Amino acid sequence: MKRITAYYKRLRLRKLEIAVLAVFVSIFFLPSFVPFEKTGNNMFTVFLNDVEVGVVADLQEAKDFALEARRRVAGQSEELVLVESNVTTEGSEVLWGKVDEPEQVIDRMHQVLLGDVKETLHRSYVVKINEYMVNLSDKEEVKQLLQAALNKYDDEECYQVDLMLDPSRELNVLTTQILSREEAASAEEEVEVVSLEAGIDAEMTAAFEEVEPAGEMNFEDYDLGLISMEYGDEIEVVETYLGEEKLTGVDDAIREVTQDEEKSDVYKVVSGDTLSEIAIKTNIPMDKLIEMNDSLEDENSMIRPGDELVITVPRPKLAVVRQEQMYYEEDYEAEVIYVDNDDWYTTEKKTLQEPSAGHRKVVAVVTFENEKKVAEEIIKEEVTYEAVPKIVERGTKIPPTYIKPISGGRMSSGFGKRKAPKRGASTYHKGVDWATPTGTAVYASCGGTVAKAGWGSGYGYVVYITHPDGRQTRYAHLSKVLVSVGQTVSQGQKIALSGNTGISTGPHLHFEMLINGSQVNPLNYLN
Repeated sequence: MKRITAYYKRLRLRKLEIAVLAVFVSIFFLPSFVPFEKTGNNMFTVFLNDVEVGVVADLQEAKDFALEARRRVAGQSEELVLVESNVTTEGSEVLWGKVDEPEQVIDRMHQVLLGDVKETLHRSYVVKINEYMVNLSDKEEVKQLLQAALNKYDDEECYQVDLMLDPSRELNVLTTQILSREEAASAEEEVEVVSLEAGIDAEMTAAFEEVEPAGEMNFEDYDLGLISMEYGDEIEVVETYLGEEKLTGVDDAIREVTQDEEKSDVYKVVSGDTLSEIAIKTNIPMDKLIEMNDSLEDENSMIRPGDELVITVPRPKLAVVRQEQMYYEEDYEAEVIYVDNDDWYTTEKKTLQEPSAGHRKVVAVVTFENEKKVAEEIIKEEVTYEAVPKIVERGTKIPPTYIKPISGGRMSSGFGKRKAPKRGASTYHKGVDWATPTGTAVYASCGGTVAKAGWGSGYGYVVYITHPDGRQTRYAHLSKVLVSVGQTVSQGQKIALSGNTGISTGPHLHFEMLINGSQVNPLNYLN
């Protein structure tokens, strides 16, 4: 009985050994359990953004799985997705261990990344007009914006804008192309027409043109209206990715780009201009024109051809240049005919024949920048009756110049109305005064002939000089006269010493200029 019991004990022990061996064998043959060699860390727990996502047998696997998960996140949207992706691992050395299936690890990583998306950047377009930039969500909105600028001056929407790659740029920068509706619609047909014209039809057309050249067009033959449009500013369009908050709505962008705003410009004075005419031309009130220009004191300020005046003009951010073919009838003036006289100064003129207006019918190509007319080319003209030109005789000699008659000095009294500084003095000052010590050298403002030199009552000692252009200068309250009547003097020649003679409030020089016998403000004529 004892022997049987010992046998069964050995049998149970053998079964237990076989079971344990079977467990070990099954472990090594299951796909999720992997045998390892003892070479250091050989199994790795993977964390993505501090979240455990699985166990792998190789560090490179962790990187590859993370890359695939990022691809899946990006593939779910056409936009650019920004997501944090930080892979870390914890290694351990084991004899055998269980690793996760690759698809399970990738799925877990995908879910983690979806929860950690930082920002989705939309495929967008940056429109740059000179220094102004606006961001729009797609190419159609860009076209809407640019088309709105055209439609402001194209009521019938005859022209449309398209975008094309700028061949002059290395990067993918888009630029604009403006086509008429007919050109855009028949672009493909034109290719066929051109190929036919290149053959027999072209030769026949040329032959007919030689036999019967095109005759002159009548007024009714012209197609009046808009004939071309282009943008007056440089436009660049660049594709990029931007966040939603950086995009501008297309309606707001259209309003920003097309509305007029005050911008500074320069008006160059031409011969014959007056301040009142410039105010009318530029549509700027006279007081505002004077306020904008330090060189203008009042509406009587002198301006000369070539002077530049600051003006403000209403102008949108995106200028549109257009050409219109226009018919009109008008009274017109013939160009002035000038007869040169070499014995006269350029300041002298005489009208030999008064003008009278003519009348004509005209077809012209008129160029506008926004609302402003900038050029006109007459392509057909029919004169109803001729204009009679104005004929003007004018001098060619350069007139003499005038300089300040003393060096230094402080201006103590200007030209015009004033309070009489001393009993007997005039309340209307006919010259300008410079306070200066007695004995200061006085120079001829311009070359000429001395007309008076001596005592001049209230002026004290005076010198009058008559100049070749008919003007006269006077120097008063002198302490000493250094020239005599009839003497010829040159510009800058010393003619006297300043003083305090006559009706005077103190040592100074009184200086006058007369034109046609009347005193004028000499400061307007000094160089």
